Amino acid sequence: MSADVARRVALGAQGFADKRPTGKVDRRHLRRVMRRLNVIQLDSIPIIIRTQHLPFHSRLGPYRPELVDDIAYARDEWFEAWAHEASLLPVESEPLFRWTRDRAREGQTWKSLSEVARREPGYVQAVLDEVRERGALAGGELSDPRPLPGDGSGWWHRSLGVLALDWLFRVGELGVRRRGNFEKVFSPIEDIIPADILAAPTPSVVEAQRELCLQAVRALGVGTDKEIADWFRLSVKELRPRLAELAEAGRIVPAEVKGWGTPAWADPAASIPRKIHGATVLSPFDPVVWNRDRALRMFDFDYRIEIYVPEAKRRWGYYVLPIMVDGRLVARSCIKTDRDAEILRIRTSWAEDGHADAETAERVAPAFHDLAKLVGVDEIEIQPVGDLAPHLAPLF
Repeated sequence: MSADVARRVALGAQGFADKRPTGKVDRRHLRRVMRRLNVIQLDSIPIIIRTQHLPFHSRLGPYRPELVDDIAYARDEWFEAWAHEASLLPVESEPLFRWTRDRAREGQTWKSLSEVARREPGYVQAVLDEVRERGALAGGELSDPRPLPGDGSGWWHRSLGVLALDWLFRVGELGVRRRGNFEKVFSPIEDIIPADILAAPTPSVVEAQRELCLQAVRALGVGTDKEIADWFRLSVKELRPRLAELAEAGRIVPAEVKGWGTPAWADPAASIPRKIHGATVLSPFDPVVWNRDRALRMFDFDYRIEIYVPEAKRRWGYYVLPIMVDGRLVARSCIKTDRDAEILRIRTSWAEDGHADAETAERVAPAFHDLAKLVGVDEIEIQPVGDLAPHLAPLF
């Protein structure tokens, strides 16, 4: 297939070819997006809005962000796990990740946490017993948190109790809900995952890997083995035999994309949309761009966020988001929600490929209006930084 067809297949697989709801976006629409992707990456930094809210917005348009928390943490239809980094996944996926938890318990992964469990088995058991007795608690609510040595300063400082809770979460004894300012609250896993799912037979490692591969290929539409493995952050070496098995069974097919220079796999049931319509802002952790090599190959979009780049060395801005118009990444902007002033501040605006003109600005502007609706502000401010900014400013 051509690179253009591959791009449209990929965006169609992720829901960008679907018509946006004409009425109010509700839980049904969010569930539909999750069924397509099977994983949403979490991030706690609310510079615009927490990143897990943006993939739904990019595919559906503005909606009430609290619906995500309602489905995940009130209705317990989705659960937190380590997949593509910290993620939300459908509760039905829980059996597919038991083998990863077994490996953690055996010390093959998360070795620093497994060392805590090895050194302090009695304390870890006491923490588990306390959570089971109390039903739900945050790390700071443990009766014996056991502070670690140090002055308590720094983002990485943790107590032994928090490390124990984190370990129990990684091995599947505890689950996580959120409250307040995205604070983790730990509960017994059986209070979050339905009993019938917990009682379901545990797939073999091969069976689980095969299903996760299949989910990834369907969500990607077409992708390389590395991109497929990256979907759930699994081992490429382990997954290559699973891909061959799926191909032999006819569930995926080998694909060659012109210009990619590397073999790929495709979903034989994937559609090829004639065109992708509309403008939207993408999260830095949207599946379209979370694999930076794929974003470069598929969209010719060399992307990084520059949070950890010294200000003097930043090229695009602090928290830069891609802007997609009609299935192409045409611009990028550093954006911040000023909640006190109720303003969406577009701090930088840069067009791709030198197309900084009024036509591009007119296509990008609706993406900013939609984003303002999502975060609940009425005013948009275009700051005069970037080659697209002079063309955008008259539109707001």
